[in-house]
Amino acid sequence: MIQSNLFQYEQDTAWERVGDGVQRQLLGFDDKLMLVKVKFEKGSYGTLHSHAHSQVSYVESGVFEMTLGDTIKIISKGDGYYVPPYTVHGCVCLEEGMLVDAFSPARWDFTIADGKKYAL
Repeated sequence: MIQSNLFQYEQDTAWERVGDGVQRQLLGFDDKLMLVKVKFEKGSYGTLHSHAHSQVSYVESGVFEMTLGDTIKIISKGDGYYVPPYTVHGCVCLEEGMLVDAFSPARWDFTIADGKKYAL
């Protein structure tokens, strides 16, 4: 089984640029679960997309216009949301912020901090 180190330290974990004004930091993971921080500059966005993974997210900071399927809501610090598998979702960052995402199973299409791509 592939898994992360037992502890992840922010200062030792690389940020990966994944779009204009969007960076991602991968934290703990194994084949069943993955935790990811996503940092957004004001005006940046997470493109509408879908995936086979279940996702839960927590708004660590900022304000976002979040689209889940046909529903659009404004969410801010302290809020959270659940994305069922195959649901189209995305966001626009209205005030600089950060989302903390958990995926099940892990998103092996993401680049792990050591620069390797993993496939199961």
